Order: sequence, then C-alpha cells, then structure tokens
Amino acid sequence: MDPEFWLGRWQEGRTNFHQDQVMPLLRKHWANLQISIGSQVLVPLCGKSLDLAWLAAQGYRVLGVELSPLAVQQFFDEHDLTPLRHESSQGQHYVAGDIEIICGDIFDLTAQTLSSCRGVYDRAALIALPESMRRGYVDHVYNHLPEDCKGLLITLDYPQEQMSGPPFSVPDSEIQALFNHRTRAREVERLDILQDEEKFKANGVTRLDTVVYQLHTSP
Repeated sequence: MDPEFWLGRWQEGRTNFHQDQVMPLLRKHWANLQISIGSQVLVPLCGKSLDLAWLAAQGYRVLGVELSPLAVQQFFDEHDLTPLRHESSQGQHYVAGDIEIICGDIFDLTAQTLSSCRGVYDRAALIALPESMRRGYVDHVYNHLPEDCKGLLITLDYPQEQMSGPPFSVPDSEIQALFNHRTRAREVERLDILQDEEKFKANGVTRLDTVVYQLHTSP
C-alpha cells in the first residue's frame, strides 16, 4: 500500500481507526504472556495509540514504529511529553522516558533493533496491509525477533468480498500460513463485533469477528 495513503489520512484527520481508550483486549490478555517487566515491546504501525502509554505504565520499554510525523507529534503532545530526537537509517527517533517512537517505514527497521524486542503488540499493522504485503511484513518483522519472544496479535475476520479494506480481513487460515516458521499463533479469543460497527453494516458486511492470538517465537 502506498505510504501516501496513510500520510494523507492523518493530514486530513480521517483517523477513525484511532481509539479513544486503551484496547480492552490488550488489558485482558497481556498479563497472560508473562513478559518480564522492563522488556522492550514492539508496537508496529502504532499511530498515536493510547496502548503505548498503557504498556509503558505496566513497566515496559515501548518501541513504536509509525509512518506519519503528525501522528507521532500528536502522541507526545497529548501526553504532555517533550521527546528527545535523533536520526538513524531507520528514521527519526522520538524518545521520552520509556517510550520511543521511530517515525519511519516498518520495513526499514533493522534486524539488530528487532532482536532487542522481547514482546510485540500488533493491533493495527497486519490488518492495515493488503494481502500482497503481509508475507513480506511477517518475514521482515517476526523472523528477526529473538527466541522466546511473546506477543498479542489482534485481527479482523470478515468476508473480504463484501467490503474493501483497510482494515483488511485476515482469516485464521492465512494467519496459520503466515506464522508457520519461527512464530506460532494460537487463537485465544474470538468476538462477534458486527453490531457495534456501523461502517461495516452500512457496506453490507454480514459477519465481523475480532480475533486475538497469542504469539510465541521458537528457537
């Protein structure tokens, strides 16, 4: 997907994908992962999600990656934080306390950076990418995470032919095909959310599930 699409969404304020609360499914399932406090947690395509601050409040070092400079700046402004900045080949780094956001392309993240992450929280990345990009994304990110890295993946599952994404439908069959190398994906919860999603109903979608997976990289 063209990066200009997402940059335009932020510039035009068309950010209905942003939630004004911490994701309830994150609160519910994160502790079950038993990731050591103080570990670094990767949050790809993070936007200005409140989940970043929640994870930091639990005692983790948070590493977000976001394409839009506007989203990054809004996050720090809305949390009354003044980040320090520096440049690298991966993009512009914004750092305040235990939160670091790299403003850049997720595909520019280096293997060294990914290898330092002991946890991952993927709520908005996989479902934001069309099918043609998802294999490359999983190979680039998840195949470079360290052994015994754990995480949560939250997806949507609906008849893709009934509505074009994003957010895209990623059915369980594709999840299992994508995460069949170093990382295992185990479904832990599936919720029917169609009644609460007017956009999907208005487009004629007849089924809409949000699905939570536990992720675990093997040796």
